[in-house]
Amino acid sequence: MPSRRVQKAAEAVREVVSMAILTELQDPRIRDVTVTYVEMSPDLRYAKVRVSVMGDDVKQNLSLRGLQSAAGFLQSKVGKRLETRYTPKLEFLLDPGVKKSIEVARLLHEVLPHDPEPAGEVEEEVDEGSGTEPEHPPDSRQPPSSS
Repeated sequence: MPSRRVQKAAEAVREVVSMAILTELQDPRIRDVTVTYVEMSPDLRYAKVRVSVMGDDVKQNLSLRGLQSAAGFLQSKVGKRLETRYTPKLEFLLDPGVKKSIEVARLLHEVLPHDPEPAGEVEEEVDEGSGTEPEHPPDSRQPPSSS
C-alpha cells in the first residue's frame, strides 16, 4: 500500500495532467482522452499515467503517441505544481479497464432476460372492487383538520 504522501502526489499529477490535456494541449492527435489514475513510484521519480481513449485501436495508439510527445510539456506543468526534489518522469499507458467494463456490460445485456419496463417505476395497486386506489393511512405528522 503506497504511503499517504505518494497517494497525494499521484492525485496531484492526475489533476495537473488531466487539466493540461483538456485546456492547454493543441495536438490534434489527442482527443477524447481521460486520465483514469496515476501510479507513482515510492521515490516519486516515476509516474505511470493510465489513460482511457474513446475510439478504435488506431485512435487510441495515435492519442498515446501524442501524449508521449507532449510528456516533456506535461512534466514541466507537474514540476511547477509539486514541490519535490525531482520532477516525476511521466509514462503514458492505456487503461484497459474501461474497455473491459463496456464489453462485460454488452455481454450481460445479451445474456440476461430483457425487462420490458424500467426497474425504477412502480405502479400503484388499484382496488379491483371499487375501482379506486386503496386508502393510505393519514399522515401522522399533520394534525387532524377541524372542520
